[in-house]
Amino acid sequence: MTTRIMSAVRSTENATERAFRQLLFDLGYRFRKYSSSLPGTPDIAFPSERLAIFVDGDYWHARRLRERGTTALKKWLKTPNQSYWLKKFERRVKRDREVNAALRRAGWAVLRFWESDLKKNPAPALRAVSRAIEKRRSSTPLTNRSAMANGRRGNVRNRVLRRR
Repeated sequence: MTTRIMSAVRSTENATERAFRQLLFDLGYRFRKYSSSLPGTPDIAFPSERLAIFVDGDYWHARRLRERGTTALKKWLKTPNQSYWLKKFERRVKRDREVNAALRRAGWAVLRFWESDLKKNPAPALRAVSRAIEKRRSSTPLTNRSAMANGRRGNVRNRVLRRR
């Protein structure tokens, strides 16, 4: 029974992600979905701006643990195998932090939004994405943007070789 229920839980293409992507698209932004070449496979990636966006589900990414701590999560978890779930959520939180750090080390900016916040009011998240994109665009020289998106530094030699 549990296996069947768990197999129905979607890791991609949930309604909130689709709606948020549609809003970004309607604002004129173009992006990549689920870029598996990046750590953590961001839900939305802007390669030219090196911006990764994650839409985190409140349950699976342990919002209660992050905001209220272990004690609150223990009170909330009403299950006989509480220690299993607590460890699982703690590992997920740790992995999310590691993914953020790996992306930042690679020169990417990372934005994470809670699914429930996007459902209630996506406007603050849209503003945050717009600000991040504009900031990244203003700090990235135009000549290096496409090279950075392809994982190259965009030095003069790379630009000259691509022209030939």
